[in-house]
Amino acid sequence: MANFGDYQLQIYLQGMLQGTTPEITTDLARLESQAAGKLTLEAMGYIGPSAGGGSTARANQAAFDRWRLAPRMLRGSTERDLSCTILGTAMPAPVLVAPIGVQTLAHPDGELATARAADTLGLTYTHSTQASHAIEQIEASNKWFQLYYPTDRDVCLSFLQRAKAAGYGVLVVTLDTGTIGWRPADLDRGFLPFLKGEGLANYFSDPVFQSKLAKPIAEDPGAAVMLWAQIFPNVGLSWDDLSFLRDNWDGPIVLKGITAVEDAKLAAEHGVDGIVVSNHGGRQVDGAVASLDALPAIADAVGEQLTVLFDSGVRTGSDAAKALALGAKAVLLGRPLLYGLALAGQAGVEHVLRCFLAELDLTLALSGYANHRELNRDSVVRA
Repeated sequence: MANFGDYQLQIYLQGMLQGTTPEITTDLARLESQAAGKLTLEAMGYIGPSAGGGSTARANQAAFDRWRLAPRMLRGSTERDLSCTILGTAMPAPVLVAPIGVQTLAHPDGELATARAADTLGLTYTHSTQASHAIEQIEASNKWFQLYYPTDRDVCLSFLQRAKAAGYGVLVVTLDTGTIGWRPADLDRGFLPFLKGEGLANYFSDPVFQSKLAKPIAEDPGAAVMLWAQIFPNVGLSWDDLSFLRDNWDGPIVLKGITAVEDAKLAAEHGVDGIVVSNHGGRQVDGAVASLDALPAIADAVGEQLTVLFDSGVRTGSDAAKALALGAKAVLLGRPLLYGLALAGQAGVEHVLRCFLAELDLTLALSGYANHRELNRDSVVRA
């Protein structure tokens, strides 16, 4: 069985025998600076920066630095097995593509390229409600659907039905974006792509959404955008609203945006199947708790009842190892994939994913683990 870490040997051989080196860096922490030279100022301002002064995003990264891996010796294995099954979805590694909206800001192919890259590696792709391509356009063997719960239940039901008919296996409900956070990088440019119809493909292709318009979208796109602006913000969403989803979705339901232990317990009480410990990569609330700081207590509280997943601040394979050691069953990777997409389309996303998986695999091997399931609290120490 091949190991994900073998990707580094492929890179070395190409360099030594063919004289070719990767066009995209293998240092995943440097991807943002490399992609900045390719993205427009508006796109970089939307993708990279976070809410307010960016303190939550900085806290996410600082939290990873506060945990250090504690490698063990003479316990190695020539083959590693990173496979797992998460909420009924078989995966070759505990890594999923996070839901990311408006991916055409990074590359014209947007979500289509990202989904193809994930599928090439057998990874699970999560499709955003705010995507630039419609639910039915995504071709991937394993795909989950992320829902921004609209205020219009008819549209919500239509989204659920379309996603189920298109083969999406798990519903991921994002809770932390009842409205868009205060993002100075976008505000200073007056840039919100949705107001130009970008990232609204799921709405504009929806028959129920269309039925609520006086004219076809092509004849009055402004009215369609205004209708979206009325049904997207849902700051009044409550725990009671989850019953509608359970009544109309027969697969697993995951709540994304949990950082408080009490909310994790409430999620379990309301009968969902999993949670994503996440602060939206720092994009929503400035000064919020780092996701990794919240993870251990949440995993301790509900890890036996719910599948605990993790995102926010994950950039490298060693980051993933730390999150897995602290109680996550899998991690979701976001921004680094957009940087790869911007640099080389589908091939760029594949490169980032291969690097991420290779670094995770090698981190496990060099730390004395044959698989990620062996990681536990003893695998890390506080710096």
